Amino acid sequence: MKKNAVFLRQAEASDIDALEQLLNRCYRQTEGWTNEADLVGGIRITQDELANTIANPKHYLFVYPKTTTGEREGEETGELLGCIAVDIKVDAAANKGDGNKKAYIGMFAVHPELQGHGVGHQILQAAETFAQRHLQSDIEATDEKPARLTMSILSHRPELLAYYQRRGYQLNGNKMPFPMDGNNGEPKRQDLELLELEKIVNT
Repeated sequence: MKKNAVFLRQAEASDIDALEQLLNRCYRQTEGWTNEADLVGGIRITQDELANTIANPKHYLFVYPKTTTGEREGEETGELLGCIAVDIKVDAAANKGDGNKKAYIGMFAVHPELQGHGVGHQILQAAETFAQRHLQSDIEATDEKPARLTMSILSHRPELLAYYQRRGYQLNGNKMPFPMDGNNGEPKRQDLELLELEKIVNT
């Protein structure tokens, strides 16, 4: 896919239905190579969770809308071809030298029919650029500590881990058991974990 062919805008409340369909399809159905259907059943996300994310001023959810022309200027059809979220996590302590300035990247999905064509790479790159710029604006210029981009992936997904490693992310040793509260699906194996990846960036 040609460079800069993907265009993003911030999600709105009117996108919730399409976002729910996209995320649950990409994560829970057997389409595409990024799905988790063999590891987790049930829903990936609810409309209430999406509404809370969109309303959170520190949580930015971006969508790649389908248009009648395939271009930004075209009329949107109501379908979404991709999405990604950036959760800015900067607090006052970051300026006291503990390096606690980071952005968490999540809700990353690309329509199954577009996977493998460079769409995900462009979406991730755009989210990373946004996060770096936002962190830079939130941190005092005298703070020279690097910022971190973090994300979590399921264990037992070596191909997904390799995808992110090729893009500069590394396991940082942090992990936690998959939540058993049912809010994000039902694990299909007992040893399922969430592994944290991080990428150090200069702001």
